Amino acid sequence: MTVTIVGAQLGDEGKGGVVDLLGEPADVVARYQGGDNAGHTVVHGGEEYKLSLVPSGAIRDKVGILGNGCVVNPRTLFEELDTLRERGLDPDVRVAERAHAILPYHRRLDGIEEEVKSDDDLEAGTTGRGIGPTYEDKAGRRGIRVGDLLDPAVLRDRLEYVVPQKRALVEDVFGVEAGEAFDVEALHEEYSDYGRRLREEGMTVDAGSFLADRIAAGDDVLLEGAQGTSLDIDHGIYPYVTSSNPTAGGACVGTGLGPTTVGQGEIIGVVKAYLSRVGTGPLPTELRGDDERERLAEYIREEGGEYGTVTGRPRRVGWLDMPMLRHAARASDFTGLAVNHVDVLAGLDEVNVAHAYDRDGERLTTMPTTTEAWGECDPIYRTFEGWPEIDWAAAAREGFDALPENARAYLTYVSEELDVPLTAVGVGPGRAESIVLDHPFE
Repeated sequence: MTVTIVGAQLGDEGKGGVVDLLGEPADVVARYQGGDNAGHTVVHGGEEYKLSLVPSGAIRDKVGILGNGCVVNPRTLFEELDTLRERGLDPDVRVAERAHAILPYHRRLDGIEEEVKSDDDLEAGTTGRGIGPTYEDKAGRRGIRVGDLLDPAVLRDRLEYVVPQKRALVEDVFGVEAGEAFDVEALHEEYSDYGRRLREEGMTVDAGSFLADRIAAGDDVLLEGAQGTSLDIDHGIYPYVTSSNPTAGGACVGTGLGPTTVGQGEIIGVVKAYLSRVGTGPLPTELRGDDERERLAEYIREEGGEYGTVTGRPRRVGWLDMPMLRHAARASDFTGLAVNHVDVLAGLDEVNVAHAYDRDGERLTTMPTTTEAWGECDPIYRTFEGWPEIDWAAAAREGFDALPENARAYLTYVSEELDVPLTAVGVGPGRAESIVLDHPFE
């Protein structure tokens, strides 16, 4: 069977930890979109591993797949693999030959274009990793795929076609000196070497066939999304979005598995007990504007370690947004919820949730279709009594009923509003500090 993990908010919900928690019975963990902009942290055996490309399950000896919906920076891939091996792990990671490769000129263009957009307040707050430009080349049919790296002659043809276009764009349109990132010979030498290593280590696969064969053989497959629903290029707060589909539909097109295969499995929406994000754009429940709200934001930021895994940037913080979650639950048809960071809110006198929005006197229970309209929404809050600090590790061992009563009321409200049962609750950074109510693989 398959279990699909989807971010329900803005991409920093703790999906890596949920994959680690629920993926123990899985035989294969496959990422279906995104690239090395998708930071996730996994704690295993008291060790913390910060990953941006390698699937989370690789830490626990699962076969990891980077699906065709991913964009892969070979530099990052091999740096992460080599680092994990130096720490005593032996990750088994395969890469879809149909996945697109990130090249140095994509990263260079990413930075240039963000600088230009910032002048018009359209900056998406990207990580500068070249994700958007790579997906742009994919859609424009001028991309270079992982399979192209395996054949030096094909790679040279692809580079000789696309690099002059990119150099002209940088020099003639943006007025910037191109540099080595736009040198065909240097790129061919480096990326042919990556292709040689991929080939020699037997790392490339036809992702759809590989996964279908494993499922047919009785293996359990966990499909891992990057970012979150409100960053989905179709269903998110456009243009402040990523360049792919983190929603469950992306699991189909990003792996080569059919929708009935994915749909017959479980789809777990991952929720942070409050809201946070890195980047610009509206955030109706953001805690800012006066001293009290700023203090609350700083408290939550520090307690939750709300700094980007990839960028290190402090995240913006806000109360939980139920219209956002209703939108996410509909778009991916969640069969279960994993709610993280319940412990971070401990100690507050009260906890607020945006139950609905008010927009020019109209009550809305889900996100409007345009980002401009979303920015005009004022939250209609529901207030919950806070809960105390407890021994969260002990509560995790004892189960859901050991959580403070007010925390249970908060979680029950979220579950009932979305009409989706709770699968798991995270009350700390480690795997042992989680409560599994209904394991999807069992």
